[in-house]
Amino acid sequence: MQSYFSNKVVAITGGSDGIGKALVQQLLLWNAKVSTCGRSADKLEALSDSSDSKNLFTVQADVSKAEDCKKFIRKTIEQFSTIDILINNAGVSMRAELLDADPEVFRQIMDINYFGTVNCTKFALEHIIKQKGDIVAISSIAGFRGLPGRSGYSASKFAVNGWLEAVRVEMMPLDVNVLCVCPGFTSSNIRKAALNATGESHGETPVDENKLMTAEECAHHTLKAIAARKKMLVLTFTGKRAVFMNKFFPRWTDKLTRKFFYKNGKLVR
Repeated sequence: MQSYFSNKVVAITGGSDGIGKALVQQLLLWNAKVSTCGRSADKLEALSDSSDSKNLFTVQADVSKAEDCKKFIRKTIEQFSTIDILINNAGVSMRAELLDADPEVFRQIMDINYFGTVNCTKFALEHIIKQKGDIVAISSIAGFRGLPGRSGYSASKFAVNGWLEAVRVEMMPLDVNVLCVCPGFTSSNIRKAALNATGESHGETPVDENKLMTAEECAHHTLKAIAARKKMLVLTFTGKRAVFMNKFFPRWTDKLTRKFFYKNGKLVR
């Protein structure tokens, strides 16, 4: 697996936190040339300072903006001449019921999670096709099963899953692999950064992060799937169970989901 990534150029969105950061760190150890972007200049600087590798290149960019997506890909090409693998990792969640949420929250989430993936892939596509490379997106179990309090997030991930499925078929004659990665609950910053009803970050998580799959473990499974040229990766037993249950027992799954996320009629997760 390590040899698959050696000297390859890997572009990763949202690489300064969580799963993205774990992917960056592992790939650098495997001698890949890594370009990553994030909105926070301070976090990108800290990432660079923590690595003594000359193979890391960072770009401050907000993937919700098409011009920033174009800038990230352009600067990556200027630095490394090509892109072999694009990992669309940047994303944001939410925690607010439809009754309370400002409609702008849904637009924000779609701009980052869906259009960020579409735009970065589109701008990098010419180079990935030349390299017969890989298009990867970190999606979610929420792309298979809508989650209460996260309806906008679920919608964005359903969109990503469907889009990748279509693109996979389009890319078949070109020998470009398209991988959709769907983690279950994973220990990362995404819940702390989740948007509330007004579009502000919660700054806290309702989930016990210590009981979740680590970002490093998720990154390892993701890289293993890329090297194996897999099409779909669903992670954690709970995640696989949720996909299975929703497909074959949807009404029962509705009830179980309600029980998991609510207590005394109040959203608790």
